[in-house]
Amino acid sequence: MSAPDVVVLDYGFGNVRSAVRALERAGASVELTSDRARAENAAGLVVPGVGAFAAVMDGLRAVRGDQIVERRLAGGRPVLGICVGMQVMFDAGDEHGDHAEGLGQWPGVVDRLEAPVVPHMGWDTVDVPAGSVLFDGLEDERFYFVHSYAARSFTLGQDEPSDTRFAPPLVTWSDHGGRFVAAVENGPLSATQFHPEKSGDAGAQLLRNWLGSLS
Repeated sequence: MSAPDVVVLDYGFGNVRSAVRALERAGASVELTSDRARAENAAGLVVPGVGAFAAVMDGLRAVRGDQIVERRLAGGRPVLGICVGMQVMFDAGDEHGDHAEGLGQWPGVVDRLEAPVVPHMGWDTVDVPAGSVLFDGLEDERFYFVHSYAARSFTLGQDEPSDTRFAPPLVTWSDHGGRFVAAVENGPLSATQFHPEKSGDAGAQLLRNWLGSLS
């Protein structure tokens, strides 16, 4: 079988080199680029992110990443967000008193964790829902987190059906001073708050699970 064709979106933010290497080790053919045609047409697109929500959004818009993500998802083409690359999929982020609009794929606001110690840094467990593809075989593993902000609720599909083309979203939770969203699987859009590229064997298997879902 040929290696899945994956683009890591290069927009000036994110631990992109480690993400590229981790995906290559997981069996993907990876290109780091901001080229719109390549990003839209690859079998999989990865949106990494570190730093402030607003700055990441500015970087994404500068390379039309918002349009790329929207176009891929409209066509049912897989996208994986990592860390702030997951956070920007929500409606908005509130950081340091600044309110910034996100990509709006999911309702909700990303804000500061309410915990005695912030940032949340290190290895932690997750609460995986039944039927997860990303976490298949990884339900009891730990993953590496480093963040001060998170989505602390997830309402899409809770009160009314979401996009009927896809199954209801699967939400994985973790806890640091209260529950927060650790990962989401929502049709072609998947994302993790933790860093799979820093999560050892468990993170490598999660990436392989995602790559295995690409068509």
